[in-house]
Parts: sequence; C-alpha cells; structure tokens
Amino acid sequence: MKVIKLGGSLLDDLSRRDAMLDAIAAAWNRGEQLVLVHGGGKHIDAMLAKLGIAKRTHAGLRITDDATLDVVVSVLGGSVNKRLVAELTKRGIRAAGISGSDGATLVAERHEPIDGVDLGHVGRVTRANATLVRAMLTYGVLPVVSSIAEGPHGTLLNVNADAAASALAVALRAQALRFLTDVAGVLDANGHVVPLLGADDAEAFLAGVSGGMRPKLQAALAALRAGVPTIEIGEEGGTSLVAA
Repeated sequence: MKVIKLGGSLLDDLSRRDAMLDAIAAAWNRGEQLVLVHGGGKHIDAMLAKLGIAKRTHAGLRITDDATLDVVVSVLGGSVNKRLVAELTKRGIRAAGISGSDGATLVAERHEPIDGVDLGHVGRVTRANATLVRAMLTYGVLPVVSSIAEGPHGTLLNVNADAAASALAVALRAQALRFLTDVAGVLDANGHVVPLLGADDAEAFLAGVSGGMRPKLQAALAALRAGVPTIEIGEEGGTSLVAA
C-alpha cells in the first residue's frame, strides 16, 4: 500500500502530469494498491482572482473566510479532483474522487489564531478514517482524495494536503508515503539533494527549512514516527526518510 501526495507544478504542467499519471497507472496495473491525495493552491488562487476575491495569507496559511471556503471546496473537490479522475479513467483505471470530509476520511480541528489573526475555516488534521478508502480499494477503485476535512459539528475545513496524506498513510498502515512535487528533494545548504535522512537528522533540518518544504518535512516526520516505514520526497531519486 502506498499513499501518493500530488502537488506543486505537477498539477499545472500537462507534460509532467501526463508522465506522473502514466507511472501511477502502470503501478496500479502491476497490482500495487495506491491512494492519491492532492491539494491545488494555484487553481484556488486563479479562481479567487477570477471571482474578484482577495487572496489573504498569514504565516504561510490561507485565511479562509466563508467566500474563500466555497472556492476551496468547489476547486479541490470539483475541478481538480474530477480532472485527475478523468485523466486516470482515460488510462483505463477505475478511479473515483472523494473529499476528505466524505465518510470522515479526514477529521480536523479548527486552527487556533496565529499572532492574533483568525484564520477562518482552516483546520489542523487530527486523525484519518480509512474505512471508505479501504472499501474503494477492495472493489478495485483507485481513490483520489482532496484535502478538505470534516470539522466540528459537520463543518468543512481547509487543511494542508501534506498533513492529509500523512494522516491517511498512518490510518491505512501504508508501507510507503511519497510526496510527488516540483522540487528534486530536500536540499542542503549548497543546494544539493540530501538522498537519505534519519528521523533525527530530518528534525534538525526543520530549523533551516522554509516555504513549501517545511510542511512536507513535518508531515513526513509525523508519518515516520507513527510507523510508516518509507517516506520519499521529491522526484525520482529525491530524498528518502528512514526511522533509524
């Protein structure tokens, strides 16, 4: 069982997306059990701009008011999710798209304010429920899961897709978690890919990592410490994290 998180320009670059989906389809046809998890920040940005809704962020998180949440749900659970399903179907794969809120697949708590700033409908993933995803796999359907979580009292929360993939990998007791993205891997101070990181080394790296790599590394560590034995970040030949 492998959980694959799709992100970065892979969702925007047609040629790279085609190559990635070809590889996923080939692995599925070889009998590998796969679960895909995705975000879609650039697609959300584009729709917000089209609708004239200002993008607001704080501490690297998208402030998600009511109007922004509507866009997040429609883009992640709609256009991005269904496009991936359609492209897998074109490759002969039986795939189905769900949001993490379906069947309480992803459960989150509301994120606390940061520096006194209310982030709105932003969540912190607390757990995942693998029941729906396992049922899909049992019937030969490849699950494609968007990063919308169930919040308190039946609310919807916008959550980080890296954290979503990590929690789902733990719930599924996956053998591997891979973050497929537009970067080569975790880079050292000289800009070179670090091919292998132990858990303690990865923890130390966090102090000097910023941008989109930080939540990936945090999510990878969380999965590693919860028992997922193999974590990969980046393209083929990127960075692998190991428990030892």
